[in-house]
Amino acid sequence: MPTLLSNSAASDNSLVLPVAGGRYSVRWQTGVGAALALPLAFELFLFLRPAHLALQPASAERLLFWLEDHRIQQTVALFPVFASNAPQQSITPYQAPFGGIQIADSVSGEVLHSFLIAVLAELQSQRLPLVRLRLYPAAYAPAAVSKLAQALTSLGFQISQAEENHHLPLREEYEAGLHPSERRRLRKCQQAGMQFEQEPPLLLPLAYEFLAQCRQEKGQALSLPLERLQELFQQFPRDFFLFSVRDAKGNWAALTVAIRINEQVLYNFYPASPLAYNAYSPVVLLNAGLHAFGRAK
Repeated sequence: MPTLLSNSAASDNSLVLPVAGGRYSVRWQTGVGAALALPLAFELFLFLRPAHLALQPASAERLLFWLEDHRIQQTVALFPVFASNAPQQSITPYQAPFGGIQIADSVSGEVLHSFLIAVLAELQSQRLPLVRLRLYPAAYAPAAVSKLAQALTSLGFQISQAEENHHLPLREEYEAGLHPSERRRLRKCQQAGMQFEQEPPLLLPLAYEFLAQCRQEKGQALSLPLERLQELFQQFPRDFFLFSVRDAKGNWAALTVAIRINEQVLYNFYPASPLAYNAYSPVVLLNAGLHAFGRAK
């Protein structure tokens, strides 16, 4: 079944790449919609799925490029691009934690390089040179990110921002990686009767107020309005979750919104806890619950 951005697609263009004896071609569509002609060879990260791209409120041109492998009859790379608010520029993503290019393991460095040359040439022909590309964390797909970094730097891209990613491997026991002081905090929370829970989405308005107050205590703000967060929970019910730690009286001691990026990654998106609970550090228990949920799922 083709994957759809919307019911209408503006234009469909394709080009056979000059590598691997014509095995690969790049296809792209512009406008408000796009449909893949061949099934995907991998599971898309949530923020690169057409359904999520369609929700990003870009005010200008949208382009979707994909790489087709005709030997196996599958789409082996996807690259969404948005025209930015600045004139004659394009970016990826428009409004998401990351965008960029997702590729199958089978895509070689040579094929990836050829694919990127074709994409950049088309963007240049439309007077939309790519000025910002924010990739996903290397931990999500180490081999792919290594290939992408090599290919992009060879084409003149430079790293303007590098952020440290913190992640917990689900194959390891949670407590095995904890510092002794964190283990003591975990025990303290458990001994105080605190419990990890999955909350129903109908509590989102109250949860949002709780999260906003926690951020305000630290001089921070939430990146999404409540209406946008509710829309995401409605559109992706299998991928957006609300988790909490409640104290012995049933009050929230910590909350987070977690996002299923794909079958292997659970993103701890909005963790928060009031300063009043600092003596317990309930986020340690919250992370333990997230880790257990991830292993179970």
